[in-house]
Amino acid sequence: MKSMRAFFYVQHLLGIGHLRRTANFANAVAARGVEVTLVSGGLPVPNLRLDGVGFVQLPPAVAADLSFKTLVDENGKPVDDEWRSTRRDLLLDAWRAANANALVIELYPFGRRQMRFELTPLLETAASSSRRPLIACSVRDILGGGQGNPARQDEMLKIFQQSFDRVLVHGDQSVIPFSRTFRHADAIAAKLEYTGYIVDAEVAREAARTTADEDAQAEVVVSAGGGAVGLVLLETAILARPLSAMAGRTWRILCGINAPVAVLEKLAVLAESTGGGGIVVERARADFHQLLANCAVSVSQAGYNTMLEIIQAGARSVVVPFSGGNETEQTLRARAFEDLDLTTVVTEGDLTPRTLAAAIDLAARRPAPSRDRVDLGGAKRSAVWLEKWMSEKKW
Repeated sequence: MKSMRAFFYVQHLLGIGHLRRTANFANAVAARGVEVTLVSGGLPVPNLRLDGVGFVQLPPAVAADLSFKTLVDENGKPVDDEWRSTRRDLLLDAWRAANANALVIELYPFGRRQMRFELTPLLETAASSSRRPLIACSVRDILGGGQGNPARQDEMLKIFQQSFDRVLVHGDQSVIPFSRTFRHADAIAAKLEYTGYIVDAEVAREAARTTADEDAQAEVVVSAGGGAVGLVLLETAILARPLSAMAGRTWRILCGINAPVAVLEKLAVLAESTGGGGIVVERARADFHQLLANCAVSVSQAGYNTMLEIIQAGARSVVVPFSGGNETEQTLRARAFEDLDLTTVVTEGDLTPRTLAAAIDLAARRPAPSRDRVDLGGAKRSAVWLEKWMSEKKW
């Protein structure tokens, strides 16, 4: 059989989770001997692990605010028609160069309506090829915007049925069925496969627990993903330390890669005045998984990647789901995982130094979460499904 080729498209607009999840999926596909090209439309992310995966960086676009309605370029300037045309052409050039057997688009049509200026031409170009590729959607367990908009969901269904062959839902049906946030899930059931949650298994193997549960040197690790949002959580955690039974331990505050320097400096001043040297403020670290594996308690938001990394590391945790811009995705996931005794939840509305300190103390007393409560085999299983569908495709 000739070598198969897969083309992945992903656009992250706020955090970096979409890109990291897609990269893990792409790595698993490449590990099966498939030639993989990954095209990213968001800001570059350092320390992104790509094993045997070709990478194409489009001119970056990000969301101007939490409404996600306006796109700006890497300099914060609103994009115009010329910018869109240039990026569309670069994407189509990358697609043609890849000559792929499969096109995998992350999230769309279940999100990323802002990118239709390039995704519609991409889908049309792929579909009109003399050797039409497999066209699949790669989507997380919970949809974001549009959950409560029947017309928007009707549109999602129409586009999927017109343009897509398959959808891979990167979640565990027994925990959160896709129908929880997509009302037409039954209509596409024949084309839908649950893969389990995607998490970087290679990084997990490299991270080892070196501290005992009772080790007083184990830290409280506070993180906020990419750092585009989460400042209030980091500030509140610093102020919570004196109120916690864990006040004698080091608290490590990790700002994301997207946090401005001014934010880092502000947190450092607050930490010094509050922690007396017991609070460390720094950028996100490449050894984050090692920190998780050895922490006393992890404190974070409840994004897809973060939640799964916590569970994979077997870390006791407190999560504060992001709910800005009327987002409900993180809250739904956090509550589902809390019901499985995998985390402790504090809502943004209830977040104060005192409530956070109490939740951290509660989490520290609980047993370490069991990795067996959710399916973490999504990367490998996604790759198996994609390879199977590619091999069945008649060229």
